[in-house]
Amino acid sequence: MRNGVRLAVDPGDARIGVAASDPGGVLASPVETVRRGRGDLDRIAALVVEREAREVVVGLPASLSGAEGAAARSARAFAAALAAKLDPVPVRMVDERLTTVTAQQQLVSGPGHAKRGARAGRARRAVIDQAAAVVLLQAALDTERTAGRPPGEIVEVVR
Repeated sequence: MRNGVRLAVDPGDARIGVAASDPGGVLASPVETVRRGRGDLDRIAALVVEREAREVVVGLPASLSGAEGAAARSARAFAAALAAKLDPVPVRMVDERLTTVTAQQQLVSGPGHAKRGARAGRARRAVIDQAAAVVLLQAALDTERTAGRPPGEIVEVVR
């Protein structure tokens, strides 16, 4: 198992959930939700520097069959732009099937879930985005620990 902080980003259409591991690469925790759009790559780059991350994991939303649709193409494009921004910090694409569903299930019985209204809905979605990033990162860390090698595929920087 490699030491060092890993960051995970779960890019959605409106928001990007961010999670980070401890320096030992054992436990994932939520960091923040970044608004998708102008400045999102800069904010993630700042988090990489602040946390001295050795690697960034980006969720790849393949279908249950493993096929890649529009969401996967969007995630790949985001990961390529992020890899170019963060170079030489490596960026990896890791299968994220069911991470958002798992995060929602884990949060459904938590405090504040039953609150109503637009503000509660936005807050809940932001927490779900972070929780999905935590699920993604924890799965990547656990996979590396059991397989003995980094998970997913490295995103090559086009020069």
